[in-house]
Amino acid sequence: MFDMRLPVSAALLALGIAAAGWFTGNGIVKARATDRYVTVKGLAERDVQADRAVWSISFVAASDSLDTARKKLLADRRAVLDFLTRHGLTDAETEMQNLRVIDQEARTYTSGQPTNRYLLQQTTLVRTDKVDAIASAAENIGALLDAGVILGNLDGYDQGRGPHFLFTRLNDIKPAMIAEATANARLAAGQFASDSQTAVGGVRRARQGFFEIQPADNAPGLYEPGQIHKKIRIVVTMDYLLTD
Repeated sequence: MFDMRLPVSAALLALGIAAAGWFTGNGIVKARATDRYVTVKGLAERDVQADRAVWSISFVAASDSLDTARKKLLADRRAVLDFLTRHGLTDAETEMQNLRVIDQEARTYTSGQPTNRYLLQQTTLVRTDKVDAIASAAENIGALLDAGVILGNLDGYDQGRGPHFLFTRLNDIKPAMIAEATANARLAAGQFASDSQTAVGGVRRARQGFFEIQPADNAPGLYEPGQIHKKIRIVVTMDYLLTD
């Protein structure tokens, strides 16, 4: 947004722009006549693809026999690892975590006879740069259900949000994006100055916003960490002096 301030002697500069607010490329301009500087916003965006994936896959087994539940959990763990291997992932990219064992008869607040005395849960954590392989595996996760693996956790038996896709090279593109946003702000200031028959002078003040990472497609319900394709966005706000 622009705030342009002029002394009374230069008030004619504001004629025709008192209610002005417009877009010039990736710069945003809005002005009113009060002083001899103008405030502009410059935008820069980049479409990027995630370069890192993290996926937590939890699975559970239940039985009245602890040994039976343990054997089922071991078989399910092998099924999960084989499933990941078929999608191009290696054992080095997986890690077993969070083995949980619950004896429901030992719960003091449990009323009645539980269907299964023992509940077991384990989590396979996948960390990899093979984002396409993870995306393919996530799309075909139903194969584990077909194999009898119960995905979820002991707190609700839900699979969760699926893999998280990360973009780790933000620092590599920050300088170029800031330069582009600043250039777009300068263009917006130049367009405003041309329309108001003034010239752009030096920088009075500069403010940089936060880098935002959003889904590439701005559709309702999209969860940014769950998207491979992302959009990086930065807005800078610049005050430029105006000269005759």
